Amino acid sequence: MPTTSSRLPDSDLIEVRVTGRRPLTDRVDEFTLTPLASAALPDWSAGSHIDIHTPGGAVRQYSLISLPGDTGTYRVAVDRCDEGRGGSVSLHRGVQPGSQLGISRPRNHFALSRALRYVFVAGGIGITPILSLAAQAEQMGRPWSLLYTGSDRSRMPYAAELSERFGDRVVIHSSSTAGRLSLSRQLADLEPGTAVYACGPESLIADAESACADQDAVDVFAERFVAADRQPASDEPFEVSLALSHRTVTVPAGRTILDALDDAGVVTVSSCREGVCGTCEAEVVSGEIEHRDSVLTPEERAENETMMLCVSRCTSGRLVLDL
Repeated sequence: MPTTSSRLPDSDLIEVRVTGRRPLTDRVDEFTLTPLASAALPDWSAGSHIDIHTPGGAVRQYSLISLPGDTGTYRVAVDRCDEGRGGSVSLHRGVQPGSQLGISRPRNHFALSRALRYVFVAGGIGITPILSLAAQAEQMGRPWSLLYTGSDRSRMPYAAELSERFGDRVVIHSSSTAGRLSLSRQLADLEPGTAVYACGPESLIADAESACADQDAVDVFAERFVAADRQPASDEPFEVSLALSHRTVTVPAGRTILDALDDAGVVTVSSCREGVCGTCEAEVVSGEIEHRDSVLTPEERAENETMMLCVSRCTSGRLVLDL
């Protein structure tokens, strides 16, 4: 997920040492992180990700790919994006076994729901959150399968390991030789009670959602690299009242709540500022919200109990937050 600088307080950072690094493809390396100050890292659940403060100063989110419940070490896989904004390149160039890093506690907006069976769909580096979800489904004894697509099998991390371990439950699709994966065909006629989990490019997620849209009792859950393209309904200014600190801040047109709070000197925790990581989630006391994030589910948006301060806005003129 692309991110900008984080405002995570230093006191909340967890210091870790890199105790392992191995290449997975010509662009993707796996890093093993071990706690410095304790015997164990915080508990986490399948689908979780952490913020990593890179040597270059950027903060990036990476999915945990360890076995669910393993708190002795965390493992992440980092795709070196040379055309990006430097976070992944900083890790590839500046981090070796023995290096120390600061990370956040795990957060999870892609947890495994209860379902009769699971179908996992991954595109490229989108395989990373899927690994722990599939491991949990396996531990639960629930039927599951995986569709994993990429430009070339040699550039698809964990493809060989997954095929060797799980056989025909895993379909590896190389688009350079077989063309684009047809999810409308692969996901047709799923059994009721199936949950589909997709992570990868927006086009892959859109295809999965379209393929399942008219199927009864089939739910699609997605984790995105970038925020979904949602046309704003309103960009009018509004007031934000902070219930705990008894302050009121005006959010002008063209600025976000997070921008306005920053300008007013109100310390908030944030990371991506694009509505994809969930770091800046805040509880809503009152006010109508136009949700523009890609984290909350439709049900959570309808409940109107939380919002992402970095992208979402108020449409009722006044918003009260539990801050």
